[in-house]
Amino acid sequence: MDFLPVFQKVKGRLCLVVGGGAVGTRKAGVLLEAGAKVRVVAPEIDDELKSNANVEAVVARFEAKHLDGVTLIIAATNDRSVNKQVSELAQARNIPVNVVDDPELCSFIMPAILDRSPLMVAFSSGGASPVLTRMMRGKLESIIPHNFKRLAQFAERFRELVKQRVTNPPKRRLFWEDVLEGVIAEKVLSGDEAGGEALLREMLDKEDNVLHGEVYLVGAGPGDPDLLTFRALRLMQKADVVVYDNLVSKPIVEMTRRDAERIYVGKKRDDHTLPQEEINLLLVRLAKEGKRVLRLKGGDPFIFGRGGEEIETLAAEGIAFQVVPGITAASGVASYAGIPLTHRDHAQSCIFVTGHLKDGTMNLDWDALARPKQTVVVYMGLRGLDTLCAELVKHGMPDTTPIAIVQHGTQPTQRVITGTLATLPAIAEREKPQAPTLIIIGGVVTLREKLAWFHP
Repeated sequence: MDFLPVFQKVKGRLCLVVGGGAVGTRKAGVLLEAGAKVRVVAPEIDDELKSNANVEAVVARFEAKHLDGVTLIIAATNDRSVNKQVSELAQARNIPVNVVDDPELCSFIMPAILDRSPLMVAFSSGGASPVLTRMMRGKLESIIPHNFKRLAQFAERFRELVKQRVTNPPKRRLFWEDVLEGVIAEKVLSGDEAGGEALLREMLDKEDNVLHGEVYLVGAGPGDPDLLTFRALRLMQKADVVVYDNLVSKPIVEMTRRDAERIYVGKKRDDHTLPQEEINLLLVRLAKEGKRVLRLKGGDPFIFGRGGEEIETLAAEGIAFQVVPGITAASGVASYAGIPLTHRDHAQSCIFVTGHLKDGTMNLDWDALARPKQTVVVYMGLRGLDTLCAELVKHGMPDTTPIAIVQHGTQPTQRVITGTLATLPAIAEREKPQAPTLIIIGGVVTLREKLAWFHP
């Protein structure tokens, strides 16, 4: 370790920036954000800096006297001899100094910063690769969203109260872990700080300082892990138990917390590992055991995902829950297949239907589906493909209407089979597509060859 990572307090203290160009201006801005008073020395200084009440603008070449009274120094000129002079004078006075892009002249390194004040994360490669540190910051941006500052501020606000009420240090540590990883944290992160405070006070009043668990109903999207939302990924890393469906791809399941219990409740047509009613009760039982339960569903939980049925049961049992939308198969799969769901020349509306009703029939509103200038997207319709095509033609849709079956959309095994209402049933019989599939009907299918970009 070439540098000791420290956080230095500069609020209200005078810091020096030598250099008035773009880099110097940027460094002065960082110091100002940290509450410092900044002296900028350069032959030319940006007008915006000059007008800042917390900036002492000295339009001159650097001299030793400019170090008087400063706590920290950044040299950001394009003249190495000047930078070296600044560094030598600063180190002779034991004043911390950073010379931009010149580690040999530095006594400290300016890291890449992820600011979630009061939570701060800093990255440094010791000056070896500033670009790499910025890339690492970018990766962490996706894991620690901006609203984490709410959580840090919330913890700061109740720190003394918790210290007074939970006097045993090991127990207090466990208490804070439960707060910052559980239901209370999710309340705060979603903007419900009043709800978080109420739960924290309730938790303090309990003899064992424990709250019940929570259920996260999370849409996993159509299969490609890159389509997960930041919030979905965060909750996937927190859950104690993962209850997942057949439509959730293996790479996404593997992104859940490694030590979490995984329960497969996948449902295929006529082959249900658990009936829906038992899944609902399973979620209730696990939550009442105090566990954080991730209910991971393919696509979006509220679009043919039966998510509404599950949260009805949770609400009736008084179980805390939250819902995280996912990219539904219609939009995700169509995009990867190169088929826009709407297009000015082909479709001014789009309708989603399921090809498998609760009673096992395909008794749909055929007149509504057969209207011109619209796109029809059919979920779970592969088995009823013959009926689907025949009924649409019977109700007035031309048998030349383009239609596509997309197998395993957005995944490496994606395959797109196209035809017309008249020809696709025979083509599918020959090609034998494998579920899960999505069926797209309408003129937009003709755009596939021109617009397809995903080639597994």
